Amino acid sequence: MSQNKESPNKSPSIIVFDVNETLLDITSLEPLFERVFGDPTIMREWFAQLVLYSQTMTLSGLYTSFGDLGVGALRMVATIHEVTLVDRDISELKERMSSMPAHPDVIPALTRLRDAGFRLVTLTNSPSGASPTPLEKAGLSQLFEHTFNIETVGKFKPAAETYHMVAKELSVETSELCLVACHLWDIIGAQTAGCRGAFITRPHNAILPASGVPLPDMVAADLNTLAEQIILNK
Repeated sequence: MSQNKESPNKSPSIIVFDVNETLLDITSLEPLFERVFGDPTIMREWFAQLVLYSQTMTLSGLYTSFGDLGVGALRMVATIHEVTLVDRDISELKERMSSMPAHPDVIPALTRLRDAGFRLVTLTNSPSGASPTPLEKAGLSQLFEHTFNIETVGKFKPAAETYHMVAKELSVETSELCLVACHLWDIIGAQTAGCRGAFITRPHNAILPASGVPLPDMVAADLNTLAEQIILNK
């Protein structure tokens, strides 16, 4: 796929949304970590380990589903904190991961973008599953033209192949895609693959001010403000 050749002031026609934390609120997992570890903030440690080891698997040429890695990361964090897990804990993690609610700004912003003529799709590291899917449970599925996951390429974001796969399936160049995510590592991967990148600075996420780290094309604190930026640049 070609690199991004869009005007810096013009938005691509297809908006690709990350799902976990960007659209769906992962703080809904915190009660599990409060119950098991006595500290809801351990959820962030678990999530960071999950992201780290998904990327490690891809860099090592290996693949295990994101769901399996999520369970493994929970067991690892429990070992680190000397906590004993039981089957109920694993079941609760799986249930909570499959039924996270949407952030309050998601439906209004998606509706506005769709009404403005943008094509909306998702791209997630999470595996596909039987209906009802997490997006269906959150009331979001009807807003998207297509929902992509990384299973077909067997690599996790931010591998370039994941963004190229979306462009290929939609029969467009990567320059016609704009990734929306609250994870800067995802934005960097998309931009390197030729996409535009729109960064939502939800809590626990921020710009990395270091030499050589590319800046997102657009930055906003919430999805409604970001949608406004995208539409104004159309």
